[in-house]
Amino acid sequence: MTSARTTAGRRRSEARSPVADPASGPAAHRLHIAVLVVVTVLCLLGLVMVLSASSITALEEHGSSWYFFLRQSIWLTIGVVAMVVCLRVDYHRWQPLAGPLLIVSVFLLAALLVPGNPAALTVNGSTRWLGWGPVSVQPSELAKLAIVLYTATLMSRRESQIRDTRVTLRPVLLVLTAVGVLVILQPDLGTTIIIAAIGFTLLFAAGSPLLSLLGYSLVALGGAVVLSVVEPYRRERLLSFLDPWESYSEGGYQTIQSHVGLASGGWFGTGLGNSRAKWGFLPEAHTDFIFAIIGEEMGLIGATAVVVLVLAFVVLGARVAATAPDLLGTLLATGVVVWMVVQAFVNIGAAVGLMPVTGLPLPFVSSGGSSLVVSLAAVGLLLNIARQGGGAQAR
Repeated sequence: MTSARTTAGRRRSEARSPVADPASGPAAHRLHIAVLVVVTVLCLLGLVMVLSASSITALEEHGSSWYFFLRQSIWLTIGVVAMVVCLRVDYHRWQPLAGPLLIVSVFLLAALLVPGNPAALTVNGSTRWLGWGPVSVQPSELAKLAIVLYTATLMSRRESQIRDTRVTLRPVLLVLTAVGVLVILQPDLGTTIIIAAIGFTLLFAAGSPLLSLLGYSLVALGGAVVLSVVEPYRRERLLSFLDPWESYSEGGYQTIQSHVGLASGGWFGTGLGNSRAKWGFLPEAHTDFIFAIIGEEMGLIGATAVVVLVLAFVVLGARVAATAPDLLGTLLATGVVVWMVVQAFVNIGAAVGLMPVTGLPLPFVSSGGSSLVVSLAAVGLLLNIARQGGGAQAR
């Protein structure tokens, strides 16, 4: 997001109103509609593919092929409501909630680690969900939004002190470290990496001193490498990524089955509902590996379409960031875009064998209530910024 950094620098020498020029309304409206169309298509595609990918598992575990589809439909409805609310509320009005939202996120993440907590749900060795009856939420998803809002608010309010790392860079790094430690203890290295990517990109876009930022980035990267090799199951995933056939019976099984599904799809796919991988061969087919099912049933054409939609979201989101009325809008838009694109890249990369398996969902597409609702709320913020932005005017 170099353009966001350039835009932030220019705004230090220009006093701009947070309200867009009336003349830029049509262009801003077109940008707003374009973002909405891309997200809508991804959500509808996700709904269809969740039904297809989960039907066998749902029938075996819950007695109905429609179980996960109905749950996803309910979460999508809630997410649309959250998106509309965030769309209609001026993004400047969310600033007072940055601190409280961060505190709530930290509290919920800490609650997962309380021994004997009956609400903490452990799945596949990770305690990432708080559950009450049939409802479960993933606090780390809320933490992503909290990090975006907190960092953007702090950096925009201290814009005149941007070179003073004691009041800008260091407080953000302290928050990133605290949240990252709570997430890694679940354990969830994938989400920790996403949170770090959001924070460091926002610091860069805001204009933090490059030398200091580079030094801390290298420390964070070194920490990620150490965490990847010291924990046996993470080391196993890393080795299986390098040679999945060597670790077929351990960490390489999912990767190989994902490759088989993608290869079976050919150019045009086997047809919706005709996947073989979902018949127990590919674990987590409707969540972590839904891209493999898309490639199998819709072929290379369908898989490429998903990638193109993600890239379109990136381009449109970058345009929103570049034409935002102020630094706050630029940073919020940048944070949302980086969040979605890095997570999509990691998910798709794991499915095609370019990244180790991390267990991250494909934004707007994979089954998962917390991820979908929070992601759509973040899109609502992005849409509100787009509506107020300059549209055709490059700043």
